[in-house]
Amino acid sequence: MVDLHSHTDASDGSDTPFELVDHALRAGVKALAITDHDTLAGYAAAKPYAEEEGLDLLCGIELSTKYLGQTVHLLGYFPGEEPSTEFQDWLVELQDKRRDRNRRLVGNLQRVGVDITLGEVESLGRTMAGRPHFASILVKKKYVKTMQEAFDKYLAESGRAYTERDEVPLDEGIARMRRAGGIPVIAHPVRLGRRTAEEEAEWIEAAVGMGMLGLEVRHSDHDATAVGRYARLAARLGLLTTGGSDYHGAYKPDIRLGTGKNGNVSVPMEWVARLRESCG
Repeated sequence: MVDLHSHTDASDGSDTPFELVDHALRAGVKALAITDHDTLAGYAAAKPYAEEEGLDLLCGIELSTKYLGQTVHLLGYFPGEEPSTEFQDWLVELQDKRRDRNRRLVGNLQRVGVDITLGEVESLGRTMAGRPHFASILVKKKYVKTMQEAFDKYLAESGRAYTERDEVPLDEGIARMRRAGGIPVIAHPVRLGRRTAEEEAEWIEAAVGMGMLGLEVRHSDHDATAVGRYARLAARLGLLTTGGSDYHGAYKPDIRLGTGKNGNVSVPMEWVARLRESCG
């Protein structure tokens, strides 16, 4: 079993890095990528323990980028050498932008009557606090009943307190990953929200023109039809294929590590080998 998309509490997951490794071992996951948002801290913390326990742990990351006014999540894998110091210094700049967005989001929530402080949010997510941490507080304080309701009512783009983040352009994210020795991959392409398969393909082809190297074919949000569509598109464009559950622990309780939602994710070990071969 393989999972190339997972999160720890170093960003917006609920499991500590050690808990995630333990969970992977119990679930029968043989190869795992930690792809926290804007940070490698979860991977760095998990690496010694994973090596000790015999879990094949890949270094990864997930960035929020912007293309034609829309957010595009970009996965990056570093199956060879870990990313350069220059790239890691750049991640610190992204983390500062995240905190600025959180500060503005707190203000927007307060303006619509929510009793919340930045300190409360950062007590959950520390420097990498994100919207799931806001949602958790909204549930705890009974402004909403579920995490999903928190997003729908307050935090999503249509929510009452939505706050846009200063995201890097897609081409810059791809270029920085490539310079750092990484493999940039478009995450969960179904979330691009294109109205037709043709429009979706045009967006992905544009990313290929910027240097994007892979496509996340299998994901908890992808049904069998979507998986087939993305597999054919990746083959046509000569892209690497990846997949993963997008596990966040208790923040997304319907998603299981290694198998996704209701067992809809299955990633072959050959895909890990191809990622490594591409860096050879």
